[in-house]
Amino acid sequence: MKFEDVAAAAGKLQDGGTPVTIDTVRDALGGGSVSAISRHLADWRAANDKPSEPPRAELPPNLVAELARWAQQFAEEAGTGTREALARHEEELESLREAGDALEAERDELQALRDELTAARDEALATVAERDEEIERLNAELRNAKQVAMDALVGKAKDQLAIEGKDAQLAELRGQIEKSVTQTAALSDARLAAEMELVGAKTARDSLEAENKDLRVQIAALRKKS
Repeated sequence: MKFEDVAAAAGKLQDGGTPVTIDTVRDALGGGSVSAISRHLADWRAANDKPSEPPRAELPPNLVAELARWAQQFAEEAGTGTREALARHEEELESLREAGDALEAERDELQALRDELTAARDEALATVAERDEEIERLNAELRNAKQVAMDALVGKAKDQLAIEGKDAQLAELRGQIEKSVTQTAALSDARLAAEMELVGAKTARDSLEAENKDLRVQIAALRKKS
């Protein structure tokens, strides 16, 4: 919002006999920040409002001096009330500016918070997608490991069944079987851990979406107030 726009709107309103206020100027401009219009309008008034001169009294010469003194005293007394009113008006305008600046700052903070929540939600969604890929990869590895273990067990069983009475070879076969079973259990544990991480990521995503929804409601309420 530029000073020239506010000054032009105020000048048109004044020329048309319309009171120049924040609301009338804002309506003439079709909107705008209340605090910005208030600051520019104060500058325009300071440059254009001129104190009215007291009326010239046409009196006999012998009364001019006394009436001049009376007129000066009257002007000073009248000006005191005007100055007090202007001071109150300036205080009200300053309070309005401060309130507008506070609302704009709060709106900016809420906007930044919404951007952070949106970024966190996107990051959570990306993490969920990565977890899905990791789970699929682990499932494929688990299937391959099971197949390899099964083939090894079958091959070893055939070899060992062909050799009877060899306890050492049977013991070795049992060790290999136990090793294969241990590897299979480890892969199962990895798959379970990945599934638990996925559940946590989905819960975080739902929480972020709920917070984002509440934030949109708060922003809408602030816009209605402003």
